[in-house]
Amino acid sequence: MSFAARTKKELTQIHQKPCCEKAELIAIIQQCGILRPVEDAEIVLDVATENAAIARRIYTLMKTLQQGSLQVLVQRKMRLKKNNVYIVRMRHGVEDFLMSLHLFSPERGIVQEIPKVFSKACCKKSFLRGSFLAGGSVNDPDSSSYHLEVASHNEQHAYALLHLMDGFALHGKVIDRKKGYIVYIKEGEKIVDFLGLIGAHQALLRFEDVRILKGMRNQVNRLVNCETANLNKTIVAAVRQLDNIRFLDKEYGLERLPVKLRVVAIARLQNPDVTLSELCRLLPDQVSKSGLNHRLRKLDELANKVRGEHGFNGNVTSEVTDRLV
Repeated sequence: MSFAARTKKELTQIHQKPCCEKAELIAIIQQCGILRPVEDAEIVLDVATENAAIARRIYTLMKTLQQGSLQVLVQRKMRLKKNNVYIVRMRHGVEDFLMSLHLFSPERGIVQEIPKVFSKACCKKSFLRGSFLAGGSVNDPDSSSYHLEVASHNEQHAYALLHLMDGFALHGKVIDRKKGYIVYIKEGEKIVDFLGLIGAHQALLRFEDVRILKGMRNQVNRLVNCETANLNKTIVAAVRQLDNIRFLDKEYGLERLPVKLRVVAIARLQNPDVTLSELCRLLPDQVSKSGLNHRLRKLDELANKVRGEHGFNGNVTSEVTDRLV
């Protein structure tokens, strides 16, 4: 079972107040409900889903809010995965039922505006829960990116849903797709907030565990990469220094160097593997790390100058890099 399916199954097991049940059902009917005309000028309400747990939830909510009989039909899709489609059907008193939910218009059928009767925060959260159950999806946190979305067939409904989400500082966005509109969230922290709002606490904990683990892994990788880069720079610098000092010893003569530079050159030749900090402690005079760096740069400059005077092409930096590669 996918992470999204487990999340929806958890949501179908939430117990809530009557006002919140009504809000959740309104959201589901707006996205999954279809009105069909039948004989005697009556209409039938079908609420369809491919998720059996959600179908049970729809049946329970509708049964709680109306006294008429309901049917549950199962059909098989003929395309793609050929999943089952579960339909909860109401045959009598449809108009009265929808009007009690503020969802019916004789001209338009099921209205797509979010009813303004939701004054309580709990009802707004329940409406978001119903919207997610009806048309929502969320990526597994182990995947390469975070993504939560709620599909809508109607532009007005999509932006109303976005406005409702923004009231909880979720900062979603809307994109126009071929078969409708998508309200989506990409930021991991906001997805966690959304899951908490709609009551998917187990999914939230799972999402947070993976997100924290990925964050720690990324931090460790950054630190390792930084240490590796610094180590490579240190190795390249040390090899360059040794090559320059050996070149000067052969072509120029270390005895011709100023005393301070000669002491550093000999100490580096005798201790090729130590760091600059360790080399500072090995020198007879007290030299800071910046002071030692300055003397080594002087040796580099002198080596490059002698190379130029002797007609050598290039410099040791490129030679060292090529050899390390």
